[in-house]
Amino acid sequence: MKMKILITTFFVSVGLMVSAQLQNALISIQTEEEVLGMSVVTLCGGEVDQVHHLGLKDVTRDLPVDNNTMFRIASVSKLVTAMALMKLYDQGLFGLDDDVSTALGWNLRNPNYPNTPITYRMLLSHTSSLQDGDGYGDFLEVTFQSLPFPPNISDLLIPLGVFYSTNMFRVEQPGTFFTYSNINYGVIGTLIEKWSNQRFDTYIKQNILTPMGITGSYNVTDLSDINDLAVIYRYVNGWVPQVDNFQGVAPTPLDFSSYSPGINGLVFGPQGGLRISALDLAKVMKVHLNNGLYEGNQILSSSAIQLMHAPEWSYNGANGDNFYGLFREWGLGLQRTTNAPFGDIVFPEVYMMGHAGEAYGLISDFYFDPISGSGIILAINGIRGGYEYGESSAFYKVEEKIFDAAHDHSYLICTANVKENKEQYTLQVYPNPATDLIYLRSTSLVSPKIIKVHDASGRLVYEQAMNSGAIMSVDVSSWAGGFYQVEAFYNNVIFHGWFEVIP
Repeated sequence: MKMKILITTFFVSVGLMVSAQLQNALISIQTEEEVLGMSVVTLCGGEVDQVHHLGLKDVTRDLPVDNNTMFRIASVSKLVTAMALMKLYDQGLFGLDDDVSTALGWNLRNPNYPNTPITYRMLLSHTSSLQDGDGYGDFLEVTFQSLPFPPNISDLLIPLGVFYSTNMFRVEQPGTFFTYSNINYGVIGTLIEKWSNQRFDTYIKQNILTPMGITGSYNVTDLSDINDLAVIYRYVNGWVPQVDNFQGVAPTPLDFSSYSPGINGLVFGPQGGLRISALDLAKVMKVHLNNGLYEGNQILSSSAIQLMHAPEWSYNGANGDNFYGLFREWGLGLQRTTNAPFGDIVFPEVYMMGHAGEAYGLISDFYFDPISGSGIILAINGIRGGYEYGESSAFYKVEEKIFDAAHDHSYLICTANVKENKEQYTLQVYPNPATDLIYLRSTSLVSPKIIKVHDASGRLVYEQAMNSGAIMSVDVSSWAGGFYQVEAFYNNVIFHGWFEVIP
């Protein structure tokens, strides 16, 4: 018993020491970069590892950032919006390659390619050929001025529409070119309302947020305590509020009793309007690390999660706008990092998934490694000198510094603690890409019970038991070209890997 107490005390002490190291590193970064306020949460093994809050959420009232502080999290909102659409997909209401015009009730087409349908998959992966053209800003402004009776989003996207501009569409064919854009998620928000016959904010609250115990919302009037909301600032001869400067007075709720769902989903900001705390974002991350489950509650099916994580678009140098090297691979609703030099690097030795956000002076990050269960969540509500580009990646300098600190004082410790477990459950997949045969080799003494392979749509295409130490060959010569996910099921661990088939 004494030995157990000593061991427990030792690990608790180490945990406190590591937490203090990251805290001290973040304090230094806050001082060097003149950060107003921030939350940083790290995960290890799929569980919250460290939580750090620094600075102020409200300068005027001198209110500190804390566990309850919610940020308008900007484009990280898109990942949660994508989850809501995939929830409807789980119900079998549509296929990812269906024409979205059917649900919208009007014809969404790139005028340059009138015979090419725009699909759910294209919208989720930013390959629809839609972009934020000249009409987008004016339409967004009128949308909010007209609440609760906004204009139809078709007025922005149909030629001869009141807000239409020719540069709302690219010259490339839908499905062939990546262009990150907010309007994709405005359409997705509208589709969520069409299929659910509910307001966008209500559907997500009931089906995604509340089942995880998340108190945030896409509707600021839903927040139980407006004092929990961080003000977002820019520095111009002083901290100037940009958004959410309510000063303790909750805005008056609009009367949406006559609102018609499915007209214009941009009303509730599916592209960037989620108010949520960093700790609640950790709950969202757990869903992605646990095959759609959160504390026993199936938020999304395992196949929906696999579809979101699967690569849909990969940069080849000419097939998309890589946003100064930040975007090089994309799934459904989330980014996949490739660790390209001076590009999409979060933690240098591991490929991660997630989303970044920036708006009104805020920056946010949400990235995780599905194999180790590690992750980082970051929200900053203002920086005095403005955001400078990083020195070794396509992220901002302050993001680089925080990623490096979290890597050294959370990720490395986390992976060291689970190194033996990771080495015990490892599967080699080669060659990659493959043309005729793919080889699967278990490198551990523990035998996987079963090997499963799914195509990019989540369909099971191969299943076989496997012996420990064996090399299994799979004939893929007749398989369709594309990416496939391989899973090795051990006792309590699922190994995930990807390979590509070239026909």
